[in-house]
Amino acid sequence: MTLLDAPTYNAARAKRNRNLIIAAIAVVVLIGATGFLGFLTGHGWFFATVPSEHRVNKFLDAVEVKDFTKAYGLWNNDADWQKHPEQYKLYDLNQFQKDWGQTSDYGVIRSHQIIIVKAVGNGVVMGVNINGGKTPLFLRVDNKTKQIGFSPIELYVGP
Repeated sequence: MTLLDAPTYNAARAKRNRNLIIAAIAVVVLIGATGFLGFLTGHGWFFATVPSEHRVNKFLDAVEVKDFTKAYGLWNNDADWQKHPEQYKLYDLNQFQKDWGQTSDYGVIRSHQIIIVKAVGNGVVMGVNINGGKTPLFLRVDNKTKQIGFSPIELYVGP
């Protein structure tokens, strides 16, 4: 084959190849930026806390509609907890309802907002404003068991 026998230029193929290269570069840059942002914020990967945030939102949504059996199942990460309640006798449904029902420190919980999140040790700690309160409640989701609990760690929330 000589230079004069070169194949004809295929514009569609060239455009597709260019778009694939641009997309690949964009994905690499996005992954790198996400990892770098995670490193800066101390979260590991930037979006690593999203499943825990989603879990706490589902939990608090159930509390807000007073579905305490569902909320208790999310708290313990056990949808079938009613089949074996003896496993949860240290923090049973009655105590749970006292802590999250109308007799709780927050009264009837009508709204919530996660205001700060940080991966700490083998879990995710988040500060949640309940009913628009000024002092957040700190909850923790264990990475392995996915159980929600009260956090012994409080995060700094700036002004």
